[in-house]
Amino acid sequence: MRTKKNVFWITLFMLTVSLASGAQAKKMKEKPRTVTEILQGTVSNTEGEFVPAAEAMPEDKFDFAPTNGEFKGVRTFAQQIKHVAAVNYILGAAILEEKPPVDTGGESGPNAITTKADAIKFLKDSFEYVHKAIATINEKNLTGGVKSPFGEGTVSRLGLATIVSSHAFDHYGQMVEYLRMNGIIPPASRR
Repeated sequence: MRTKKNVFWITLFMLTVSLASGAQAKKMKEKPRTVTEILQGTVSNTEGEFVPAAEAMPEDKFDFAPTNGEFKGVRTFAQQIKHVAAVNYILGAAILEEKPPVDTGGESGPNAITTKADAIKFLKDSFEYVHKAIATINEKNLTGGVKSPFGEGTVSRLGLATIVSSHAFDHYGQMVEYLRMNGIIPPASRR
């Protein structure tokens, strides 16, 4: 009897998965996603994790950097945010083949940004700019070379677009540690 129930539930589960897979496949056939949509989705996912983590640190802990262990000379929480935002602007400008629309302060971010509110605004604006840049990437210019913003030579727009997420998530990992060191559960872990 128990075996028949198990077979029933397994069969029902497999049928449900099969139907869901078929519906997903039909949806994918109807409208394939463009390169631009895929890249925009990747940046939106990154932004959706990074910005809430940045906002989670209280103002009075915003300049926190660990001091115990092998942490000598690491960026503060605020510096992590300013750095990611500055690099977002630099990457976006390279994709668009223009100068960044703001003073990035190099890769460190502007020294004039000293408050949490200003750092968060700089960060959000940088993601908006990256989205603008990625909106210009398409199947025709995806792999063509543009001047590298980090030295000599050329790089592809696709390569620059992927750096946006990989770079931000590198620093996101550090920010998660900083949040936890201060007793704060990162927003993504609260779900």
